[in-house]
Amino acid sequence: MSKLPPHLLPDTATELADGSVAIGGVPLLGLASRYGTPVFVYDEQHLRNRCREAVDSFGANRVVYATKAFLCRAMARLVHEEGLMLDVATSGELFVALSAGVPADRCVLHGNNKSLEELRYAITAGVHHINVDSFDELDRLEALSAEGLPTPNVALRITPGVEAHTHEFIATGQDDSKFGFNLGNGDALRAVSRAQRSAAVELIGLHCHIGSNVFAASSFARAAEVMAGFAAPLDLPELTLGGGLGVAYVAGEEAPPIAEWARVLLDACRSLGVRSAV
Repeated sequence: MSKLPPHLLPDTATELADGSVAIGGVPLLGLASRYGTPVFVYDEQHLRNRCREAVDSFGANRVVYATKAFLCRAMARLVHEEGLMLDVATSGELFVALSAGVPADRCVLHGNNKSLEELRYAITAGVHHINVDSFDELDRLEALSAEGLPTPNVALRITPGVEAHTHEFIATGQDDSKFGFNLGNGDALRAVSRAQRSAAVELIGLHCHIGSNVFAASSFARAAEVMAGFAAPLDLPELTLGGGLGVAYVAGEEAPPIAEWARVLLDACRSLGVRSAV
């Protein structure tokens, strides 16, 4: 059996005398024998190390964990303990986070085509803000405001027209994406104008997401350039530059570390004079 390159293994992985692997001191063959296969094993120390790297790189209260990657109560508690906020895309994900003891104001409601019930639940719970994905969603928020619900903070999801150099099925930032308000056709500016005029929402920022499993840090720098140009005259408090950092799954793949990803993003924003919290 050939050895896996170290960068494909979690931080606490060690090779045992018989050539098998242990994670966190626990032999994987023993876990397979006890639970059968396939079995999913998470290295808690590895997860905490990556959370700390992200917070150290971007700063406190600037990192939001996308719970679609993996969510259970234990994971929600772990990322909260490490100082991350949680991105939830459904009322079910929000329920798991809240039931794990994560305060609602440490959660962001994300996702497209949110229902009235999901929006009502998030507003009533008091989430930090809602990432608004469409004009239909603004309609729903105005309907909830008419019911007398509190005015939520919102960020608008902008489609920046940036190719993420990832698989076409998980690219989300290109011009023909179904997600968010398109920058090129004027929808983004129309959405900003409507949100600023509306008494149903409090516009606090802009958000974009260029895709998942992105290996080229330069794609994020390009997104920062496009978003900064749009955001600068608006002078909003927050600018969220999202996307999934690439993960090496097989030999021959190399993903930039979180610290490098952060450096590229933050350097790009500084050079562009971005005043918003990134």
